[in-house]
Amino acid sequence: MTTPRARTGAPRAADPNARPTPYDGLDDRALVARVTEGDGGALEALYARYGRACFGLARRILTDEQFAQDVVQEVFLTVWRDAHKFDASRGGFSSWLLSMTHHKAVDAVRREENLRKRRTTSELLEDREVDGPQVHDEVWSTLRRSRVREAMHTLPEPQKEALVLAYFGGYTQREIAGITNTPLGTVKTRMLAGMKRLKEGLEGLNDTAPILDFSPRTAQ
Repeated sequence: MTTPRARTGAPRAADPNARPTPYDGLDDRALVARVTEGDGGALEALYARYGRACFGLARRILTDEQFAQDVVQEVFLTVWRDAHKFDASRGGFSSWLLSMTHHKAVDAVRREENLRKRRTTSELLEDREVDGPQVHDEVWSTLRRSRVREAMHTLPEPQKEALVLAYFGGYTQREIAGITNTPLGTVKTRMLAGMKRLKEGLEGLNDTAPILDFSPRTAQ
């Protein structure tokens, strides 16, 4: 079995003028099934469909384009090797894929932090002044992110999938409709319902707006 050739550079949006392929009409589950059989073309189709979303999420977490590219490569290599581990009964493929991307990106951050700590001398650690407000802000930000993740898990899968693609992937509502094979009106309804439930779940937690803010592109 030959591993599909690794890509370089940030994933690009699908080219509307690209030639049709035998994979265009297949849903995620059908493509994953083909990947488990060693079909590299199916993996390429999944990359074309979700590579940009994974890259967007990884870059948000890592704030470094090259590291984000490395994480995306690792994610799709894992899909190639372990596609059989995807369980459709537990949710959509996009949620599984973006969750994997999130975990790998966070692991990359931790590795970099550990590396920096090892390089930091004991003198620098002793001389470092702790900024109270900054520590408070960091703790509060972590709490808000944790609450948002918990609230997201309570959403019905269709609502969660739409919000994950919009927030982490930066897709517009029209693009999400195409990716999920869902009418645009249904996507809008799901996102509005999901945002309402998130707002209710986060009631009492101040300053959640920055976390729940979507790119203006998602409005159409």
